[in-house]
Amino acid sequence: MFSAFRPSHVNFSGLLWKVPWKLSSTRKANARARLKKVDAVIEAVRTSGVKCSALDQALELPKEHEMPARDKYTIFSANAKGYRKGIHKVPKWTRVGSQFLSCRTVPDDDPKYTQRTLRTNPKGF
Repeated sequence: MFSAFRPSHVNFSGLLWKVPWKLSSTRKANARARLKKVDAVIEAVRTSGVKCSALDQALELPKEHEMPARDKYTIFSANAKGYRKGIHKVPKWTRVGSQFLSCRTVPDDDPKYTQRTLRTNPKGF
């Protein structure tokens, strides 16, 4: 009872912050709204007349209404069973696509940049 290792929440159940096993309907709605806002920004930049390679790549991405639910809420993972995992399991999943829209050139053969956005997955997965 008075030892150096008193039981705490972390000692009882492992991690204090647990990730739910599936997305709630509120989180799904927020994810859809976030995708729509990104689509609006891409469209606004396109209509402004700015030309850059990042914009060309962003225009090739599917829009929110064109994406199936499987691509909106899951992502390819080579380690996961069935090769898909929930998008909320990705660290910083609400901000991952922001690096994609910068106007810097990224080499296509660099493995560090193979997945630039959460909207695209390998074919067949």
